[in-house]
Amino acid sequence: MILITGATGTIGSEIVRQLAARGEQVRAVTRDPQRAQLPAAVEVVCGDYTDIASMAAAMSGADAAFIVGVLGPDDADTDRALVATARAAGVRRIVKLSAIGTGEPELGRVGTWHLPGENAARESGLEWTILRPSSFASNTLSWTDAIRSGQPVPNLTGSGSQGIVDPRDVAAVAVEALVASGHAGRIYTLTGPELLTGPDQAAALAAVLGHPVESIDVPEDTAREHMLAAGMSAGFVDGALAGQAYVRAGGNAVITDDVQQVLGRAPRTYAEWAADNAAAFSAVANATAQGSH
Repeated sequence: MILITGATGTIGSEIVRQLAARGEQVRAVTRDPQRAQLPAAVEVVCGDYTDIASMAAAMSGADAAFIVGVLGPDDADTDRALVATARAAGVRRIVKLSAIGTGEPELGRVGTWHLPGENAARESGLEWTILRPSSFASNTLSWTDAIRSGQPVPNLTGSGSQGIVDPRDVAAVAVEALVASGHAGRIYTLTGPELLTGPDQAAALAAVLGHPVESIDVPEDTAREHMLAAGMSAGFVDGALAGQAYVRAGGNAVITDDVQQVLGRAPRTYAEWAADNAAAFSAVANATAQGSH
């Protein structure tokens, strides 16, 4: 039995799909099982990180667990608690989702958000694997409204480039680490095959969509105002902006071959992700979806 926390999130839902397609026994944990849209063969259970008893019940009988808990600076204890709960429930193998740059002094506090969970995994006595993915290709789904309305997409990272990674590849590496023992004690930094700036991604989308996609640099103070107005905590905003400054300064211009090593194939390009998700950016698709409600 393989248990997936964050089972309706970007990576968790894809892990669930991939495991189910392989015929593995999967238990998906979500706060609202009624709303979860997961494969029929998957066991969906209710669990909330703030309710340890619910997580202990969810983990009972599981052999391996995918751990994703950190959402911001105030959640430092979440992963620690999940690892401890998994160990107490008899889980033997854990895969912890972290982030690229974790532990880098130049990142400041945001670089420490995942350290408590990483350390808990390493000190758990269980088989552990830590995944540190770069920026997700799917982050550009936040551009959909701008693209549909013909507006420039916001670029908060200047000319800084990143090894943009397809979430499907992150999930595929997690699946391998969950089902096979050869990944114990490994920390994988997961990137795509090329370094891309925000404008590079806009250009790749333009090529797929067949019309121009312009980008516009957003000053840090403007970004802060928007994020605070959206209800994000000051601590989260500080961390997010520090991460963007790190990228602007070239700190995240990192490419690894970890995806290739684990999967035996090259990681997908951003252009491939864009082609597979073109409909999400289409005004026609949006109008059709609105008309169907």
